[in-house]
Amino acid sequence: MKNDTTTTLLNFALAVLVVLSVVFAYLAMTRTGSLRKMQPALQSEMQNFQVASVKAQSLLNDVIAYNATAKNQELQQIIQSVQTPAQPAAK
Repeated sequence: MKNDTTTTLLNFALAVLVVLSVVFAYLAMTRTGSLRKMQPALQSEMQNFQVASVKAQSLLNDVIAYNATAKNQELQQIIQSVQTPAQPAAK
């Protein structure tokens, strides 16, 4: 290239991009490392959530079974409000 200003400007832009690439790579490595450190705690929280979800589903099934014999209209409305569309109501 014959124009020294253009060459200098392009070299400066290249240097900035290289420095930014190094900074972003460092940030990615440190964040990945911190996520790996958090993984056991997240797994235990996930297990606790799954246990609570199973208990809640069991309670809902018990309420549905009770309502099948008791035929309480208010209880039926509560059951319908908490059920997901994929889960049919027990009759």
